Amino acid sequence: MAMTQPPRRRLRSLTVVSLFLAVMSLVLGPMPSSAAEPDPGWWNPTARPAPDAQINVTGEPFKGTDARGRVRGFVDAHDHIMANEGFGGRLICGKPFSEQGVSDALKDCPEHYPDGSLAIFDFVTKGGDGRHDPKGWPTFKDWPAHDSLTHQQNYYAEIERAWRGGQRVLVNDLVTNGVICSVYFFKDRSCDEMTAIRLEAKKSYDMQAFIDKMYGGPGKGWFRIVTNSAQAREVIERGKLAVVLGVETSEPFGCKQILDIAQCGKEDIDRGLDELHELGVSSMFLCHKFDNALCGVRYDSGTLGTAINVGQFLSTGTFWKTETCRGPQHDNPIGNAVAAEAQKLLPSGVAVPSYASDAQCNTRGLTSLGEYAVRGLMKRHMMLEVDHMSVMAADQAFDVLESESYPGVISSHSWMDLGWTERLYKLGGFAAQYMSGSAAFSSEAGRTDALREKYQVGYGYGTDMNGVGGWPAPRGGDTPNPVKYPFRSTDGGSLIDKQTTGERTWDFNTDGAAHYGMVPDWIEDIRVVGGQEVVDDLFTGAESYLRTWGNTEKHRSGVNLASGAAASASTSEWWNPFVSFAPGKAVDGDEDTRWASEWKDDQWLKIDLGSAKPVKRVTLDWEAAYAKSYRIELSQDGENWQAAWSTTTGDGGLDTAWFARTQARYVRIHGLERGTTWGYSLQEVGVYSD
Repeated sequence: MAMTQPPRRRLRSLTVVSLFLAVMSLVLGPMPSSAAEPDPGWWNPTARPAPDAQINVTGEPFKGTDARGRVRGFVDAHDHIMANEGFGGRLICGKPFSEQGVSDALKDCPEHYPDGSLAIFDFVTKGGDGRHDPKGWPTFKDWPAHDSLTHQQNYYAEIERAWRGGQRVLVNDLVTNGVICSVYFFKDRSCDEMTAIRLEAKKSYDMQAFIDKMYGGPGKGWFRIVTNSAQAREVIERGKLAVVLGVETSEPFGCKQILDIAQCGKEDIDRGLDELHELGVSSMFLCHKFDNALCGVRYDSGTLGTAINVGQFLSTGTFWKTETCRGPQHDNPIGNAVAAEAQKLLPSGVAVPSYASDAQCNTRGLTSLGEYAVRGLMKRHMMLEVDHMSVMAADQAFDVLESESYPGVISSHSWMDLGWTERLYKLGGFAAQYMSGSAAFSSEAGRTDALREKYQVGYGYGTDMNGVGGWPAPRGGDTPNPVKYPFRSTDGGSLIDKQTTGERTWDFNTDGAAHYGMVPDWIEDIRVVGGQEVVDDLFTGAESYLRTWGNTEKHRSGVNLASGAAASASTSEWWNPFVSFAPGKAVDGDEDTRWASEWKDDQWLKIDLGSAKPVKRVTLDWEAAYAKSYRIELSQDGENWQAAWSTTTGDGGLDTAWFARTQARYVRIHGLERGTTWGYSLQEVGVYSD
């Protein structure tokens, strides 16, 4: 989906600048010699800390919109700039900025000296002995690297290089994990997750001020933290980088569980969401790595998965539990890999369970508190990240979002089963793929290309830098189709050469994605390996992300036409004189009441809207007794019915039926086949025009 680009606009022509300086010299007299120097361009700072990394990109960053008024540029939907401040402060070594420059910012952790033999997290998570040269500036012999999990990869100048290469949105996920912090040997601060999130938010604003200072003061830098989509558009139109704050943590708001007992309540969720919203957070995960009081997780695999399962036990008192998947979607396979160092942390006599290869789904889904948190995000017009949710939890979260036609749903780094992709796009959500090797990334992009074409959306990537995941390895200096330096940016306006820091020059062909500054090189590698069409899809990503965000902000809950309406039914179950299951209980707005039919297949519930109204969407909140096969039927007179929607695969829970908007006075839910031995039981039915 290539787009025609408008001509690149310069800030001012050399002729205009020369004329201006000539006039000013006549008015003001002699000028300092520095004022007579050529204008370095608005994109270059007046000063940098020393020493510093080079950018190695020339040319003015593109501004404005395309001919159709759309912003352009790449979107990284998942990054962790400030991860060094989480996990107790010593898991990720180095920091993204320093007034003293790169030699101070990119220092290894003290315990990694002299040879990395105490880089314990490295060999816990990926094997090996963790040994490396801890010296950073000016040699950077062993790090940052595509396979180094413990060294800062988000130095500000590297992010600047990505911006100069065409990136226009960066989601900075504030991240930590209290259990990893508590069991890790080295730390210099509290393990409280919300304390770490607050600090990372503050440091993000500090980094913005640091960059502003280099450009002459507040608001003048290219790194702009934004809290709404309108701000983001304005920033991008000025050619700068819109930075969105997100949260990815394992036990948000203190919502852990111990032996299946929630350690938080609704008031904790409301207080936490209000605080995050006030900090400027626009999107968040409700669970990450460990099952918590809100939802079950999508597993990690291999050695890392076993290590995290140990953490799951240390956090909750229970290991992951699996079952045979109920549908085509599945969680990541756990496997039975050994993580010896992590397993030593278990109490005597406790062992990680073995898991059957045909049981790949988490038994835990979205809890009632989790549903409350989803609705809390919706109330605050925030976006929900569904990656890391178990397929059961994601399915239930989609049910809630669909019941409100809520577009604010993001899959940011390939942790959502692809089977949910159309549900996401149909709602108006946005998807990005984990930053993998160019061939694999391009192939995976091809699997969902038809859906992007159908829903006219762009694509994103999630670098997950500082996220302990590993990044694209080099393809080799002798590859027949290498990245050739220098190369042009996607918009054509910038020339990108190899990036140099101190004595080290990085070449994507031989170093891979060693740090954030290699993002433009990786995109060029995708163009070489996967083709221009993949890059074009990525270049429309910023617009699609902002469209999802903007529609989330504008969302308003529809009016339930069925609320308090007259209702009748084929039958109603009778239990005792003190409990009613009358038809009106399904439209009374009380989730603690319900309509229940007799225990027969062919049963119906009819709702009279009072007059003919446009009807487009019906929501059904089933009690345990649900319909496996049923129809939504519409009528003008209550006698002649037409089927608007049907299913033969109902599974209970919260269902939403969408269909073409139709004038109708009567809506009938017609059960054809029960999903249980009981009848049909509906707690609430919603009827909507939108």
